[in-house]
Amino acid sequence: MAEITLEGNPFHTNGDLPQVGAAAPAFSLVDGELNDVGLDDFAGMKVLNIVPSLDTGVCATSTKVFNERLGGRDDVTVLVISADLPFAQGRFCQAENTDQVKTLSMMRSRKFAKDYGVLIEDGPLAGITARAVVVVGADNKVAYTELVPEIAQEPDYDAAIAALG
Repeated sequence: MAEITLEGNPFHTNGDLPQVGAAAPAFSLVDGELNDVGLDDFAGMKVLNIVPSLDTGVCATSTKVFNERLGGRDDVTVLVISADLPFAQGRFCQAENTDQVKTLSMMRSRKFAKDYGVLIEDGPLAGITARAVVVVGADNKVAYTELVPEIAQEPDYDAAIAALG
C-alpha cells in the first residue's frame, strides 16, 4: 500500500507499482471501439500513462505532453489508461488533437488498477487510479515506474522518456 495526496490530503492505493525488471502484469482494458485489448496487443516499448480522469487539467496535460514528445516514435506506444468511458476518451483526443496516443478504459474491471497497485482505496477518489507512469520494454519487462506522490502534480516526463533509451 502506498500513500499519495490530493492537495495535501492523504489517500492510499491498494499496493505498489510493479518492480523494475519484473514482467509487466498482463491486463485487459477497453479501447475506443469497445474491444478488449491487452499488453500483448501492443508491439515494442510502451508508456503506460495512468491517470485518474482525462477530464482534469493535469491528466489532460500529461496526455498532451506524451503525445507531443513521443508521437513521432515508431518504436513506442503511449497508452493512456483511466476510468473514463471510451466515448469520453475519444472526445478528449479529438478535441485536443492527441492522435498519437491510445486511450484505454477500465470500464469493465478495476483489475488493471489492482494488479498495478494504483487503485485508490479510500476517500472521495476511491475506485479510480492514482497518477502513475510505467515504462514497459519490448520484452514486456518493467523498465521504469513513477507513482506521482501528489495527484495534482505532473509526472517526471524526462525520466520516463529517458527509460525508453
